[in-house]
Amino acid sequence: MAFLYIFRGKGGLPVIDFSNVCGLGSGSTFDGSNLTNCSFLESDIRACQAKGKIVTLSLGGATSQVGFSSDAQAEAFGQLLWDMFLGGKGNIRPLGNVALDGIDLDIEKGTSAHYAAMVNKIRSLAKGASKRSLLPCSFHIYADTSGHSYYITAAPQCPFPDEYIGTALNEAFFDAIYVQFYNNYCETSVPSEFNFDTWDKWARTQSPNSDIKVYLGAPGDSSAAGDGYVNIETLSKVATDAQRQYSSFGGVMLWDADAAYTNNRYDRSIKNALTGGTARTQTTTTSKEATTTSKEASTISKVATTAHKTSSTPLPELILPFNDPRKTARVKRPQGFTPFPRDTVPTPTARGRPINSRFFRF
Repeated sequence: MAFLYIFRGKGGLPVIDFSNVCGLGSGSTFDGSNLTNCSFLESDIRACQAKGKIVTLSLGGATSQVGFSSDAQAEAFGQLLWDMFLGGKGNIRPLGNVALDGIDLDIEKGTSAHYAAMVNKIRSLAKGASKRSLLPCSFHIYADTSGHSYYITAAPQCPFPDEYIGTALNEAFFDAIYVQFYNNYCETSVPSEFNFDTWDKWARTQSPNSDIKVYLGAPGDSSAAGDGYVNIETLSKVATDAQRQYSSFGGVMLWDADAAYTNNRYDRSIKNALTGGTARTQTTTTSKEATTTSKEASTISKVATTAHKTSSTPLPELILPFNDPRKTARVKRPQGFTPFPRDTVPTPTARGRPINSRFFRF
């Protein structure tokens, strides 16, 4: 669910924006803050979880105000997230009493400093906490002794290393990363620069989690990103090649659910390709133009949205108060940049990159 986009807002509380579903200005707020009460979503979240779906909260986004000045501040924020959205029992619960399945980091501002402390704090709080099994169709409640019963993920851009989250990826235990191979020179549509092998190498040799999964991120429609969209036949070949070649391959994520759904079920086609079904030949659809704006907003629940779709009828257009830059943002190769050898993984250094977007996972 995206996004919690302000870490410290009015009254010291965070601010969430789930687009036209729930956000600032669309409902009541908790006293002395701009934190919206979205507790009516609790039943929807529970319905998705009952079907074995993993529901996480994404932090950051294109218009975010995020970051920490110290490990202590980051740890305090980890405690706040635990109390508000995960297994804690805080007095303020924006999504009701349901415990989400984890946190996703879509960090696009500032630096990656101190995020590892936040992640480690959440892991420590999870140890010994009761949590439902994350296996599909299971309702078993158990006491976690490892701190890994909650998912913590991130969505770096494909240029390696990621400027805003790269350091944290090397210092904390992440379950998966959703690498965005679009709006960048290393995108899926440029085979000579496509660098899944670099991320696989990092996953196997540098990540604190030797079993971390790397997801191939792609736009769900040509209008969902400024660059990098490929037809379903091309994406199917790239994804199945990666599936066979790289042990860290976890699947495909698409930005976003609505874009993929209205694009001739692009989501279903790539899933079929990965699971042994037949990838459907791409055809055009007339319904996608009507949902372009809402797809770019990146604030619709990325998992829960699929539970409410019963037809290909597009969602009403969401009028944004700003021109979302994610559609056209792109990383340009720095002057004088020489790609590092594919058999080595460099030490993280800052590099410019575009703002971020996504989501749909297989």
